[in-house]
Amino acid sequence: MYHSFYGLKDEPFRLTPDSRFFHFSEPHKNALRVLLESIFYRKGLTMITGPIGTGKTTLVHTALQIFTDKKMPVRSALLFNPTLNREEFLEMMLDEFEVTCTATSKPKRLMALHQMLLETQRRGGTSVLFIDEAHLLSPELLEEIRLLGNADTHQEKLLQIVVSGQPELLEIMDRPELSALQQRIAARAHLRPLSQPETRDYVAERLHTAGLQGASPFSGGTLEAIHHFSGGVPRLINLICEGCLSIGFRTQRTTIQSDVVEEAAVSLGLVKEVQILERKATPVMPIPPAQIGAAKSMVDVLIEAMKNKRRPAPGVS
Repeated sequence: MYHSFYGLKDEPFRLTPDSRFFHFSEPHKNALRVLLESIFYRKGLTMITGPIGTGKTTLVHTALQIFTDKKMPVRSALLFNPTLNREEFLEMMLDEFEVTCTATSKPKRLMALHQMLLETQRRGGTSVLFIDEAHLLSPELLEEIRLLGNADTHQEKLLQIVVSGQPELLEIMDRPELSALQQRIAARAHLRPLSQPETRDYVAERLHTAGLQGASPFSGGTLEAIHHFSGGVPRLINLICEGCLSIGFRTQRTTIQSDVVEEAAVSLGLVKEVQILERKATPVMPIPPAQIGAAKSMVDVLIEAMKNKRRPAPGVS
């Protein structure tokens, strides 16, 4: 409803894991690099962790989109609800990999899966299993994942497995009974909330991706308030910014001020009005920007190409 009012063509702060809106901040770019390299070099098991709302699911969908855009020979399966028993887990995995198996016995199903993995590898392709919300995996399924990781030839792993979950996954993996699985984790990455400068860039990037060509409706002070109330968590940033644009449209404000951010934060239950009064007496201290490495690799080229797709044309602010 506010699209034309702010000169937008799309919703900039939707909560869906749309890879077009993937933000290349230091932790997210690093996690994407780790994920892609582990798959390309067939390292086996990769673990991605991060607090709620930091973009783990979007990271996975971005990797899948890169495979599609570059027409890479990657065969993938995505399990987004791992609260399954062993039989259901195997059944869902076969469905996601589009493996046809009329047999219902586990040995036959595993044989069909292994045949698919071998055929994919012989054609020069890579098979990848993504498991989202992995902190919900039962001990039985974690053991099943360990056994699936044993599928390999004498040269390389046939199945690449990426588990993505909240920080509790780190504690789960530290359990003594999971030491055999822990030793198989070949690559790790951790997402964190954004710093204040990263929050500013995040908001600007999503607005441009959504079609903004003029000045941003969010001022510098407003962005400080958004970072304060969201804690730099991308999902909360989206919720606050969406609320701000809705309030701004309703009140016909072309520029969003801090009071609108406060109203949005209160309406979302992120803060109480009494806390806002306390905040006004306490200045928000900026967080130093993260330092980003400049190492180039095949993965860097892919990431840079994706960034260039959404880069605004010269002269567009």
